Amino acid sequence: MVIPRLRTVTRTQGNNEALKTGAVTPHGFAFQFEDVPVLVGAFRRMVRGNEFDVSEMALTTYLVAKAHGARFTAVPTFLVRGFHHGAIFHDPSSGVREPKDLEGRRVGVSRGYTVTTGVWARAVLAEEYGVDLGKVTWVLSGDEHVATFRPPSNVVPLEAGRSLEESVAAGDLAAMIGPRPESPQLVPLIPDPEQAGFTALRERGLYPINHLVVIRDELLAERPGLGADVFDAFARAKRLYVDGLRAGDGDSPTDRMYRRVMELTGADPLPYGIEPNRAVLERLIRHTVDQQILERPLPLEELFAETTRTLTA
Repeated sequence: MVIPRLRTVTRTQGNNEALKTGAVTPHGFAFQFEDVPVLVGAFRRMVRGNEFDVSEMALTTYLVAKAHGARFTAVPTFLVRGFHHGAIFHDPSSGVREPKDLEGRRVGVSRGYTVTTGVWARAVLAEEYGVDLGKVTWVLSGDEHVATFRPPSNVVPLEAGRSLEESVAAGDLAAMIGPRPESPQLVPLIPDPEQAGFTALRERGLYPINHLVVIRDELLAERPGLGADVFDAFARAKRLYVDGLRAGDGDSPTDRMYRRVMELTGADPLPYGIEPNRAVLERLIRHTVDQQILERPLPLEELFAETTRTLTA
């Protein structure tokens, strides 16, 4: 019998590395991994062309794509998690001293309004610092993966020929949300953001999800058990990684972050499955509605392949 080979894109990281090395192999099919140097490019190709059989995808991109009729469905393998208090940068000489100072001003957002980091960072501003997000003009450096998405009226494009970093330094933007800028002139708006993230975890249970895995609907229809088989393969790879973390393996910033989460929670820092992540998933869906990304909440169970809805790992 010929074993199906599924075109798959996922960035190599601790919790899926065993799939890339072959230390863990799936049952009934094989991953045919493809390298896409800039992972967000794979998200776009999947959203716009359904180009891969299995693909890692940013969570908010997935929610928007499903709301706009995407022909793929997720399995609850949450590959990337993190904290976003440190994703908001400003120039201390600009007069912006605290998050509330952003109201009535223009704030840059790396790439699109629906970028998951931006959604979580705006949620932090609103929930923890009382920022009225509707009083901020959000300035985008790029467009959206889901071409049919239309942002709210307080979202505008960045002036052509300028970068977010240049615009903040020049005073045209009060701050920016995105990756750490190259300029040392721009620093995190929230003091000691790493500890702020861990405090949010400890006090409010905030532990954001960024990425999951999706599968083309055509394949799920042809092979009803495929979702569970994909989940199983990623889960076995993840267990090896978490066992290594417990043994003290790995010293990257991500490894250290997950190890600190284990210390604070006493639990697996990368739980897979709907149930152990229900609260954070519902929280993000609520934020996407509040931020006018989704018109209404999407039914949580329907976002995941039917054979995976009761699985945990």
